[in-house]
Amino acid sequence: MKSFQITEWCHELFLMQAVTGGTYIDATMGNGHDTLFLCELAGKEGQVLAFDIQKQALESTRALLKSEGMEQKARLILDSHENMAKYADEASVDGICFNFGYLPGSDHSLATKPESSKNAVIEGLRLLKKGGVMSLCIYSGGETGFEERDTLLAYLKSLDEKKYLVIVSAYYNRKNNPPIPVLIIKK
Repeated sequence: MKSFQITEWCHELFLMQAVTGGTYIDATMGNGHDTLFLCELAGKEGQVLAFDIQKQALESTRALLKSEGMEQKARLILDSHENMAKYADEASVDGICFNFGYLPGSDHSLATKPESSKNAVIEGLRLLKKGGVMSLCIYSGGETGFEERDTLLAYLKSLDEKKYLVIVSAYYNRKNNPPIPVLIIKK
């Protein structure tokens, strides 16, 4: 049985809609696990763009991809996820993964922020093709986590139901503000 940690759960949901050989974005690279997942999904024909503002994230991701023979599959970009549109055209992306919060094992004060995260989701939705998928791993807690969670969920609730399907899940019996997995499909 799988443990279904939030990233595994989001990957499973993502796979229900994603296509092999597509163009994918890891909007919050971290240690590279979503980047690796997307590289495997992209296959020989696809491509992956991965973003983070921390050089440590790029180094960790590069090392992980190299160890898996995938270092040529992804373009690692030292830039904010808010700037994805500088690197991809509107309606050109098959899927985007977000994993909000902070880089595990690093300075917790360097975490995603409510407004920049909301702006990144808005940009990401513009970049998605029809039928494209976006997953969000939303963590609360920390200095801005609750505010970020509330900002993102309020924005997602406002999305036009004729244009987007938004599924918000819950780890219902977990204590201490469990993470929230979200799946968005662009209709």
